[in-house]
Amino acid sequence: MRAVPAVPVPAAVPGPPVPPGPAAVTGPAPGARGTAPGTALAVLPGAAPAVVPSRTTSAAPGAGVIMVRVNEPRRRMTGKERREQLIQVSRTLFAEKGFDGTSVEEIAASAHVSKPVVYEHFGGKEGVYAVVVDREMQKLLGMVTEALSASHALVKLERAALALLAYVEENSEGFRILVRDSHAASGTGTFASLINDIASQVEDVMVAEFAERGYDPKLAPMYAQMLVGMVALTGQWWLDARRPSREEVAAHLVNLSWNGLTGLDPRPRLTATSREAEKRRPVAPRPTEKELREREKARERELKELERIREREQREAEKLAREQEKVRQREAREREKARERELKEQERVLREQEKAREREAREREKIRLREARAAEREAARLAKAAEGTRLAKAAEREADQGASPSRE
Repeated sequence: MRAVPAVPVPAAVPGPPVPPGPAAVTGPAPGARGTAPGTALAVLPGAAPAVVPSRTTSAAPGAGVIMVRVNEPRRRMTGKERREQLIQVSRTLFAEKGFDGTSVEEIAASAHVSKPVVYEHFGGKEGVYAVVVDREMQKLLGMVTEALSASHALVKLERAALALLAYVEENSEGFRILVRDSHAASGTGTFASLINDIASQVEDVMVAEFAERGYDPKLAPMYAQMLVGMVALTGQWWLDARRPSREEVAAHLVNLSWNGLTGLDPRPRLTATSREAEKRRPVAPRPTEKELREREKARERELKELERIREREQREAEKLAREQEKVRQREAREREKARERELKEQERVLREQEKAREREAREREKIRLREARAAEREAARLAKAAEGTRLAKAAEREADQGASPSRE
């Protein structure tokens, strides 16, 4: 957070108004009639405008410090930081809503990124869920494995119970994810498979203890499942109950499993070794009531923001659908107009072709008529010529006949 040093300003300075900006003061603080002489002007990033008592000035009563919001540019996260942020955001959402109840849109909105960023890092919701589940399983398995490294069997049992309860208390979100019906997308197994992994380690311990005490070592796997199942189910119950304390619950678990129902200790306690180890173990600070309320308010704000985002996306989707429908209708109208133009063009071409055929037919008819008239004229001429020839021959025959009697 960056702070600008306090600068004394007079109470009333006439002059032109200052344009609003990230660090501009356009008037007195909310709830104040004016700025008293000696008031200090402070600019704090992310702070809402307010007047608070100033210890750096000898101001008159009512003097204060004007807090002005400064919008600093956000530092761009590295790829590793962004991946870790997405994992933590997804972990919270998966714990609250489960795999099926969480969407990529919610993950992206909670992390203030776009959906392609989530796909870029994990390939989708399934990828980030697999990473979250694998981390939680490895964390719990590591804590139990470390607890089982103790020397004495009773201490192993105590530390294993404490390890599971510590994980439940300090990693409630992770435990809620594990105890849900794990989705096939996790790729790392279910809570039952995790319990089997722990039981296999407990089995190795119980085989040695059974052999030492004369019990049948073949029964060790069954007893390991009983023991681990009892502790796991108790942890699920204690996840919401949280009473009594972790140490007391562990003591009762060990009392039941170690002494059996017939030899229950009326006032069970952890051994001194386990109590000392528990004291030395670093404990994450538990959130105060105020912090829990603030978290709840922040979560409500996030949910409201997500709801607004969903509503905005729905409105945008509806708007996009309307625009697409308009585009489809416009394209349909354009296609219809194109078809009409094409039909008109085809009709025009047909009309022109028809007219051309009619002109050709008229031309042929004219030519036929001309040829017919020419043929008639030629026939008449030939007939006239033939008639003239016949008449000439007839006249010659008559002339010849008239000349013959004269000679006689």
